[in-house]
Amino acid sequence: MDNILKGKSFEFATRIVNLYKFLTTEKKEYVMSKQILRSGTSIGAMVCESEHSESKMDFVHKLAIAQKEVNETLYWLKLLYATNFIEKDGYESVNQDALVLLKIITASIKTAKQNINH
Repeated sequence: MDNILKGKSFEFATRIVNLYKFLTTEKKEYVMSKQILRSGTSIGAMVCESEHSESKMDFVHKLAIAQKEVNETLYWLKLLYATNFIEKDGYESVNQDALVLLKIITASIKTAKQNINH
């Protein structure tokens, strides 16, 4: 498992938890914040699960779930920004981190699939 992915997904989860605390405390927003908390923290959980996968296909499956969670997180971020719950700078920063995670996960899936086929 790529330690970079594990570290970045954990750091991202930390940012999401802090965003959740900000949204619930400062903005009194409880619905979308719960959604982004769930999707944003489950990315790292699936990355950790993939470390102990039962097979290469199981590894790919767990990373594919993490990939879907990143996409969902990107949606909630965009919605929170569009509805003025988060400012442009905060949105762009967290969004950029999510896109980096998405690229790493996608590359890891591609590499794992190539290794399965050879």
